[in-house]
Amino acid sequence: MRVLVLGAGLQGTACAFDLLNDAKVEQVLLADIKTPALPRFLQEVAGARLIPFALDVRDEQAVREALARCDGVLSAIPYYFNGTLARLAVESGVHFADLGGNTAIVQQQKQLDAEAKAKGVSVIPDTGLAPGMVNVIAQHGIDQFDAVESVKLFVGGLPQVPEPPLGYQIAYSIEGMVDYYTTPSLVVRDGQPTSVDALSEPETVKFDGSVGALEAFHTAGGLSTMVYRYAGRIPVMEYKTLRYPGHVDIMRSIRDLGLLGTEPVDVKGQQVVPRDVFVRVAGAALRKGKPDLVALRVVVTGTVGGARQARAWEVVDRYDSEHGISAMMRTTGYTLAITGVLQCSGAIAAGVHTPDECIPAQRYFDMLAARGIQVREVPV
Repeated sequence: MRVLVLGAGLQGTACAFDLLNDAKVEQVLLADIKTPALPRFLQEVAGARLIPFALDVRDEQAVREALARCDGVLSAIPYYFNGTLARLAVESGVHFADLGGNTAIVQQQKQLDAEAKAKGVSVIPDTGLAPGMVNVIAQHGIDQFDAVESVKLFVGGLPQVPEPPLGYQIAYSIEGMVDYYTTPSLVVRDGQPTSVDALSEPETVKFDGSVGALEAFHTAGGLSTMVYRYAGRIPVMEYKTLRYPGHVDIMRSIRDLGLLGTEPVDVKGQQVVPRDVFVRVAGAALRKGKPDLVALRVVVTGTVGGARQARAWEVVDRYDSEHGISAMMRTTGYTLAITGVLQCSGAIAAGVHTPDECIPAQRYFDMLAARGIQVREVPV
């Protein structure tokens, strides 16, 4: 199989690395706006099977020419390109998957379903960590019950050693973090989609070992389209972000003081957007690049054979010091690569599906385990 990876940032290079470690992958095309400079871990495995090149995804003809060279395309670039890219992939008869993160664009991609089926290709948006892996695990949990009362998802990317004041370092971008902390979160309450305030309803989630107790709070996007898929069928569904204790109180104070606001204010005769100042100053301070971990838990409550029970599944993954690949890159970039391999190998039916709708859970878990990422059932 020949796979095109769009984006040579953290997730795209991790995705390419994972693909190159799969003997079934004949060629990996790695594209970015400029010909990518390869990180050390990718240089070590590159060889002739990796072809880095420059591609502007806004140039539809250039994208079509690149698509003609591959069987599948994996997008690790900003979400707002993915609607057009999915359309071009379907028109070209090529499988497509992306890291997603924007439910409105996922719903736009869903409109390609009939054409994708006619072309015999699959489109899988929202296939990173959250949304992505956590949704596949949630669906696996739902499938273990006769009737489900609640589904709760918890995910966090954290430094292994927290440092004050926030106990956090940037895993993607500071802009993305601010979006999550200011955008209402869509959950299911009483069986209906409901908006709740970001950073609200904090609770403690305890992990074994060195991770310990974390705090969880609402942020947007993690449930993706599961909110609509299970509305009226499951009374409670929610997604919360995990951080070290104390983080949520500080961030709520920063937000409530207006420091994440988007309306310009006058500062000594200059119009200044508070959010822009926070992003610039805090972004630099939080870009630490130190060893990280990813903590994930899914808890499903319901009935089996008339008996009420709760079951939980967990992932804790850590920085790969041998290759210099972060836990966030492993759980996101590798997950994107796994999805592409499943698509190109014929394991996914044609059409447009979110990961929870189409990915075979046990095979997916086995592929993650082969990369040292363990999905474990744990006591509730």
